[in-house]
Amino acid sequence: MFILNYATVIDPLLRNIRSYTLEFSGMKAGDRVLDVCCATGDQVIRYAKRGIVASGIDLSSGMIKLAEKNKRNQGFKNISFQIADAVNLPFKDNFFDYASISFALHEKERAARDKIISEMKRVVKKGGALIFIDFQVPLPSNLYICLVKAIEFMAGRKHYRCFRDYIKQGGLTEILKKNQLVEEKRGHPNRLITLIRTGNP
Repeated sequence: MFILNYATVIDPLLRNIRSYTLEFSGMKAGDRVLDVCCATGDQVIRYAKRGIVASGIDLSSGMIKLAEKNKRNQGFKNISFQIADAVNLPFKDNFFDYASISFALHEKERAARDKIISEMKRVVKKGGALIFIDFQVPLPSNLYICLVKAIEFMAGRKHYRCFRDYIKQGGLTEILKKNQLVEEKRGHPNRLITLIRTGNP
């Protein structure tokens, strides 16, 4: 049920940020990109439409099954999906030009957030970039955020506990600072999207 709701509710809500990510990041055709915690693969498919060689990983077999179905329906050959844990990425060091993760760090325990970031750094080439997209903290007071809180609550007790802890920790700004990552640029109102150039201190 959650997987179906993700495809019919969450993906449409994220349509604008998915498109914005491409413009914001500067990715180009031929770049090799990893999307971590890819869910239905919507972001990966958007990368593919630009000629990017994209891979998506997710721990949920149901999500990967749906992502593979979406891939087949659209006939893309330049993307791949696999079941994998974001805290232990099954890729060589310095393999990708970019790695992105959107609206997934807030679903994880603190230790897992740090490990995921470490793994993303490991698999991206020096001079490449990490793209992080998640909720801005403090959360703005508007109807959209009321909807967000309702969705996070309905996702389950553990999920909601991690979401609340993400807010308590200070969101992406504090998480990236803890992991000694320096933002190159930041954008998009109400959602925090940031680009980190690998090789920076």
